[in-house]
Amino acid sequence: MQTKYLIVIEKMPNNFSAFTPDLPGCVATGSTQTEVEERMRDAIRMHLDGMREDGIAIPPPTSIAEYIEA
Repeated sequence: MQTKYLIVIEKMPNNFSAFTPDLPGCVATGSTQTEVEERMRDAIRMHLDGMREDGIAIPPPTSIAEYIEA
């Protein structure tokens, strides 16, 4: 079973950046939203592989997102 982690994508002046709140330090950038999503997928996999290799417990995803009208 695959685990789904929330990613936050931010539009920057010249590209997109993304991070996941549940995995501090796991970030990626890309020139398009699609590219940054693909890079985050790879970044999360590498981050988790590194944690496993180092014997660090994998944190379960706990972050949620919601849009609030203001």
